Amino acid sequence: MKTTILYLDSFSGISGDMFLGLLVDLGVAPERLREELAKIPLHGYRLEVSRQGRKGIAGTKVDVVCEPQHHHRTWTDIDRMLAQSALSPAVIDLARRIFLRIGQAEAKVHGIALEKVHFHEVGAVDSIVDVVGAAIGLEMLQADEILCAPLPLNQGRVACAHGDIPLPAPATLEILRGLPVVNGRSDKELVTPTGAAIAAEIARFAELPDMTVRQVGYGVGSRDLDDRPNLLRGLLGERSADISRERDRVCVLESHLDDANPEWLGALMERLLTAGALDAAFAPLQMKKNRPGVRITVIAPVEREEEFASLLLRESSASGVRSQAVRRFKLHRESRTLTTTLGPAEVKLFTDGGRLLRVTPEFESCRQLAERSGRPLPEVYRVVERAAETLFTNED
Repeated sequence: MKTTILYLDSFSGISGDMFLGLLVDLGVAPERLREELAKIPLHGYRLEVSRQGRKGIAGTKVDVVCEPQHHHRTWTDIDRMLAQSALSPAVIDLARRIFLRIGQAEAKVHGIALEKVHFHEVGAVDSIVDVVGAAIGLEMLQADEILCAPLPLNQGRVACAHGDIPLPAPATLEILRGLPVVNGRSDKELVTPTGAAIAAEIARFAELPDMTVRQVGYGVGSRDLDDRPNLLRGLLGERSADISRERDRVCVLESHLDDANPEWLGALMERLLTAGALDAAFAPLQMKKNRPGVRITVIAPVEREEEFASLLLRESSASGVRSQAVRRFKLHRESRTLTTTLGPAEVKLFTDGGRLLRVTPEFESCRQLAERSGRPLPEVYRVVERAAETLFTNED
């Protein structure tokens, strides 16, 4: 069995029109795109597709040419328009999720409720076409997995409806909170809010995976940059089922302590996990001078190596911390809510190559069910596990 992968090489950033151009360059037919876009009640624009080059590399440029617009749509307007459209349910769902990300970011930046967000740039016709077109094109492309390189951020200023604002745009930063980024070393806007929202919603951020490259496409940006071609590159390929398991890189930090106060260690464990460590553990040691000691091991996102090393040095008795980046193979994990005789329960689903391997009840959800029902926690676990058996039955 083969897994189709789309890898976004975002060396020059990402915007809505660059992503749409990439999809067309990879084979999405412009006429089919126009036909599907006609299913939303949006008028006063036309889609122009052309071949253009940046720094000697050719790609596809998609322009949304609009008639003058004099009104701004709210997030509620856009969400309602999508919900009532004749697009496929999958396209509607993805487009709404992308706009929700943008709306939540704008609400946070402006300090207002989501329902009161008035989209200016994003509410314009061209941005709506970019987002909905992206959802349509992805359904046509049929990639099983989408990965994206860390996005390059920049410094400077950009003009918007509110006047000049600093780069990266505040909404872009909110959308990318918790996701890996790199210094783009540019004073031009490389990542727009629309581009950031598309990438954040559809992709898992990771290094280039092991794959067989079948096709390479380029989405052309709107400007010529001095230091790089303004292109979004996409690698479309596949890998066989035996290497389809998810993988990434993590940082393993370790230190040996022979003078640690146990009370401090308990607090340190909570501090590490609250800060976002993927895992943390203590193990007993026999150290020099026959002293009993403790080995502390922390697994953290590789881009946060220095942050967690500093935390260990500050909040433990460690005078040094060893660190190494390692590859990690992992099962695909997703959360699901099951209906049980005791009420809804959260579980984790673990799959490998699309095959369901196991379902694990979430402790906190089971604990709350036990408190509400008065049942023992082990019995609640058994009830949830019985409800999960239907997931395996459905798969068969």
